[in-house]
Amino acid sequence: MATITDNNIRAMMQRFGIVGQSQALLAAIRRAMLVAPIDLSVLIIGESGSGKESFPKIIHECSPRKHKKYIAVNCGAIPEGTIDSELFGHVKGSFTGAIADHKGYFEEADGGVIFLDEVAEMPMSTQARLLRVLENGEYMRVGDSTVRKTNIRVVAATNKDMLQAVKDGKFREDLYYRLSTVQINVPPLRDRGDDIVLLSRLFLRNFISDNRTSEVTLTDDAQQLLKAYHWPGNVRQLKSVIEQVALFESGNTVDTATLRQYMPSNRETALTVKSQPNFDYNAEREQLFALILSMRAEIDALKKRMDGVGPTSHVSSTVHELKRETNPLLDISGDRDVNMASPYRNMREQPQDLGHVDEVAAMDVEGETVKTLDETERETIESALRRNNGRRKLTAQELNISERTLYRKIKQYNLEKQ
Repeated sequence: MATITDNNIRAMMQRFGIVGQSQALLAAIRRAMLVAPIDLSVLIIGESGSGKESFPKIIHECSPRKHKKYIAVNCGAIPEGTIDSELFGHVKGSFTGAIADHKGYFEEADGGVIFLDEVAEMPMSTQARLLRVLENGEYMRVGDSTVRKTNIRVVAATNKDMLQAVKDGKFREDLYYRLSTVQINVPPLRDRGDDIVLLSRLFLRNFISDNRTSEVTLTDDAQQLLKAYHWPGNVRQLKSVIEQVALFESGNTVDTATLRQYMPSNRETALTVKSQPNFDYNAEREQLFALILSMRAEIDALKKRMDGVGPTSHVSSTVHELKRETNPLLDISGDRDVNMASPYRNMREQPQDLGHVDEVAAMDVEGETVKTLDETERETIESALRRNNGRRKLTAQELNISERTLYRKIKQYNLEKQ
């Protein structure tokens, strides 16, 4: 096996635009170059935005397959209903819209390397097909009975805890061990020390050169602030912040106080600082719907009590307050201070201005229309998108759903322009 020198690593970093000098980063690159000539499956582990996409390119470049095709596939961005067709192809007439035979990525990249990004988002049925490819190189197009062969190397990547996904039954254990024959851990930006300053200077220089703006200087204190920040979005987030600074502080010297204005808010950081396990969104919807029905039953019971007791100011006030609580409860992505366990927390409070007699309050309860589950879900997603300024990754994390599910829901409810 050829020895990997520091010069070899530096040359590879320069080729693929990787900037840094931290030992953890250099060790990950060395590991990728060492495994490249050996035809083994590789699993790349790292947080979103940490630069995982560069490592399969290094493996392809340093392998005997470098003159063959390299195809990168984002498994999280392909709808569940079409991912098998995209990866393995389909035959004419196999489903509605299949007007001709179609080659999949595994057939197109035969002899080369395929990079499966966000592999943890792959449906279970597709995982079974992928396992067969890894074991004996066999696959079938969707709707076909002919077994085909492919000679391909698979490199996968994920930002999820794969062992936890296996434990939760969301990823096949046998596939996990087939994919992770060799594992490469990409360090997060917060663990790369002075690399943060090097990258910020690079992003400043590139922005100034591309847009012909004036020079921007970061004080030593400002650089220390960059190094001290957690950077949950890693390199991608750092680049976004630095480009804003380069644009709005053109020609200025940026100190700590100025830089803080461009750093993400505490709320946004709290949403992304750690990768939380995805909720079962369907179960979450069912729980919400059950809570809404329970609330309506309580309102009906109170109305019946009001009819039996006769009009009193206290009963009318309670019903009016319950009705007022309904809308915030339906919007689960709205005010995070809403106590889902206690939707009647304000029952003892008297409304400041009822403006209605008891009979009108009762009519309000009778005339209340419960929103459908689809309407509630659409408003929830729309509200979350609005709060996150259309950033779908942050929206998906706030709603505790995968980006693939969010894309599907956005299309379903025609929210693309949002």
